[in-house]
Amino acid sequence: MNIVVCVKQVMDTEALIELDDSGEVITEGRTQIIDPYGEFAVEKAVQLKEQLGGEVTCLCYGDDGCTSAIRHALAMGADKAVLIEDDAWRSVDAAQCAAELAGALKGLSADLIMGGWTSGDTASAQVMGRLSALLDIPLANMVTGLEATADGVKASCEIDDGVEICEYKLPVIIAAQQGLAEPRYPSVRDVMQARRKPIERKAPAGGSQPVLAVAGRDLKGARSGGRIIEGDTVADAVAQAASLLRSEAKVI
Repeated sequence: MNIVVCVKQVMDTEALIELDDSGEVITEGRTQIIDPYGEFAVEKAVQLKEQLGGEVTCLCYGDDGCTSAIRHALAMGADKAVLIEDDAWRSVDAAQCAAELAGALKGLSADLIMGGWTSGDTASAQVMGRLSALLDIPLANMVTGLEATADGVKASCEIDDGVEICEYKLPVIIAAQQGLAEPRYPSVRDVMQARRKPIERKAPAGGSQPVLAVAGRDLKGARSGGRIIEGDTVADAVAQAASLLRSEAKVI
């Protein structure tokens, strides 16, 4: 089975978020990691390769600094990688990113295209759905379970009220949710071997137009302390709480 996994490099989810004078997120000096949702997809792809044979290719849209995330995926067991190298990748929107990935995917002959259903930085949750539309390939979204069948795959997809079980013929796009697979920790030997695995670099195709413009960013305000409401009776305390929710919190 030929599997292509779309991976992204993001800032460590535990890092302190700060903005510069122009309102952009400061990434310099911050730890960069492979996006956790993409990491779930890489692990499942490697498991399927170990079970069925085939090859796992990582596809990344980013700059040279993103090779650390790519090397992590290679150390997990992916065989090779393709980097669409663009120094301006952080400024593109989901539509442009999906267009670049779709263009590269057309030349990779994938049976299975995998990636995170969302990302840990923008959380737009658009790229995999847009890939499905651009490539005219069905999408299994928020997948928490995946197994091979005689002529395709069976996916467990998280929905509002539970889990939906769907069967797909290949090719299909799998958007991974937490729980799909527990990522392995690469050994030192795996990390060393990953340095010798090939990374093909490609120039971006360009030509696609953005559909979203970010007007500005603001950090969350400091969390205020709680308030203890006291009353002579329970009914009195409830009335005070309702009044504060209406006049101060403005939620009712």
